[in-house]
Amino acid sequence: MNITSTSLTDAGPIPERFAFCRIDPETHAALSDNVSPHLAWSGAPEGTRSFALLCMDPDVPTVGDDVNQEGRIVPHDLPRCEFCHWVMIDIPSSCCELAEGACSNGITAGGKTAPSGPEGSRQGINNYTDWFDGDPDMGGDYHGYDGPAPPWNDERLHHYHFTIYALDIEACPVTGADFRAPDVLEAIEGHVLDQATLTGTCTLNPAISG
Repeated sequence: MNITSTSLTDAGPIPERFAFCRIDPETHAALSDNVSPHLAWSGAPEGTRSFALLCMDPDVPTVGDDVNQEGRIVPHDLPRCEFCHWVMIDIPSSCCELAEGACSNGITAGGKTAPSGPEGSRQGINNYTDWFDGDPDMGGDYHGYDGPAPPWNDERLHHYHFTIYALDIEACPVTGADFRAPDVLEAIEGHVLDQATLTGTCTLNPAISG
């Protein structure tokens, strides 16, 4: 399988249009356009009955004490964990492309509750749900796509892996509206016929190269 994009360049920086935050010279970071990128895939194997899509950042700090704090840095060698930016399942086998902005066209405080997507598809919650937990203005369940917003004082360049999975099942066996990426990965184990990944990068730290 192959996955391509007119919005993103594999291994290249993600344009700020597709990010949750952008660099701001006065405040370090500001909210951005948060538009979902164009994605297209081809070469699905015979027997594909549906697709699943995940966008994961494996470079997220495991300790948040220094994150976005003046006079501090998030060191490059700090242990990291994964952060989900997008999880979508039950994409019909007839679908092989998502238009730019088709699934997100801005930031919704509290999260999108019913993000648009291909007919029949379902989108779970991403990890902004946890990041904004307890925030009176932004807290809520963040469904669908929400783009990059790495710490502006992080020494590490963040990588965003957009992975499409070709599955031999028509519907992913997860229930409810609040399923997450680990739930999907567990549910599709043994059902993945093929997969393809496109990776973009992002930093809000002007001291490192994006």
